[in-house]
Amino acid sequence: MKIAIASGKGGTGKTTVATNLAMVASRHGRSVIYLDCDVEEPNGHLFLRPSILRTQMVKKKVPTVDQNRCNHCGKCAEICQYGAIASLPNKTMIFDELCHACGGCQLVCKSLAIRETHRPIGELRFGAVNTMQFRDGTLNIGEAMSPPLIAAVKDADLAADLAIIDSPPGTSCPVIESLSGVDYVILVTEPTPFGLHDLKLAVEMVRALQVPHAVVINRSSDEDRAVHEYCANEEIEVLMELPDDRSVAEAYSRGEMICETIDDYSQRINQLLDRIERAWNRERGGAR
Repeated sequence: MKIAIASGKGGTGKTTVATNLAMVASRHGRSVIYLDCDVEEPNGHLFLRPSILRTQMVKKKVPTVDQNRCNHCGKCAEICQYGAIASLPNKTMIFDELCHACGGCQLVCKSLAIRETHRPIGELRFGAVNTMQFRDGTLNIGEAMSPPLIAAVKDADLAADLAIIDSPPGTSCPVIESLSGVDYVILVTEPTPFGLHDLKLAVEMVRALQVPHAVVINRSSDEDRAVHEYCANEEIEVLMELPDDRSVAEAYSRGEMICETIDDYSQRINQLLDRIERAWNRERGGAR
């Protein structure tokens, strides 16, 4: 089962939920892999503290132009939908950061002036936390596109029964890539106007992707029920509320796992995992 932890905005507690879910699941006999797909700012390792076993460079295909062969017909620039190619009278320029590696420019080049090369875009790390497998990626500074690296984090061998995917925040292309192929999405939100606004955007996203989903409310209180009202109106299940607890914030600031340092949180997180699995089974049963 592949569970993605996502959020419409940053700072809602997505990584807190993801890392604690992975840790508790691994300690209850499940075969678990934690995948940190927030490659622009991965921070799951700060809490899980894995032993890094190996690293791997990730490269992206990019076109290069043989200016001696190029007749500057402009066909490559015409087919590129991302503005990655500029065809000038005496030179054809490639902007690697904008290239999506579709290969269209090479196909339309009648003079065979374009060929594909590779350039590094980031690094994968493979590690372990006791019996849990760990993987994350770090995008090189200055890179404009993270989806190829996110795909690499997910595409390596998933030798585990349960994959916990820590997605980037927001609803843009990196999030779409991280949610591709998952079985269930947990949307972590907070009971604030900004949290509710971005939760609505995230719900639209997962519905467009047709992925089963539910909500976890972090830093919840009895004073603000707007998120509950929205979820009730939209028939979205709220699987758990994490209270606005100072001890949780203090543990987070020290880089500690709340399932290890605060009484009863291990049990709460395990109950959340059980609720996710029951909700997913209900979705599967309804789809038959």
